[in-house]
Amino acid sequence: MPATRLPRNPEFRPVADHALLVVFGETIGDEAHAAVRRLDRAIEARPFAGFVEAVPAYVSLLVDFDPLTTDHGAVEAAVRALLHGADEAEAEPAVREVLVCYDEALAPDLGAVARQAGLSVDAVIAAHLAGDYRVYMYGFAPGYAYLAGVPETIQLPRKATPLRGVAAGSVLIAGPQCLVSTLTMPTGWWIIGRSPTRILTEDAARPFLFDPGDRVVFRRIDPASYMAAANAG
Repeated sequence: MPATRLPRNPEFRPVADHALLVVFGETIGDEAHAAVRRLDRAIEARPFAGFVEAVPAYVSLLVDFDPLTTDHGAVEAAVRALLHGADEAEAEPAVREVLVCYDEALAPDLGAVARQAGLSVDAVIAAHLAGDYRVYMYGFAPGYAYLAGVPETIQLPRKATPLRGVAAGSVLIAGPQCLVSTLTMPTGWWIIGRSPTRILTEDAARPFLFDPGDRVVFRRIDPASYMAAANAG
């Protein structure tokens, strides 16, 4: 992909005594997140003294540092130097396929989403499959990759009341976001399917299927194929 210059004027917010939050925008969008990824790569390629790690999110990058080695002012200066450096070219994103079964037994909220969206169930499924999904960040649970790209026609706010005991592998949507759960836990998102695709790889070198920036393509399977894949995993 062609080189793209990093934005020059993000907002810098100190976090405790050991981190700096670099904010490129206030709403989810490709441009702001592309800037997050470019800065993440730039710091990885040219780390400053005292750098510990960088954690990308939708529109911001948390830069963690050793407070015994450096401070907020020095870290901001180092980041600004990277922002004013050479253009950063972005590699083509990897594409990851995720299987999903929309059978009623595995998709308890599919009908409700259809009713609220004013669509048929088949139209909701078609819209979900047609989404342009990219991994933006990892959330609070292992392997919880937050994807943006849910089509506007099926975007709904979170439920008023979360549901407990939602199965691992559930395909969830809320607003413009989608994720595939990896643990059995509560959620207020809409459950529209279930996937047998393994997100947690059990590989210490690569513990999750996705990396931030990856694109995700959902492929529909029937209940028999779901059971076969789930049992094989």
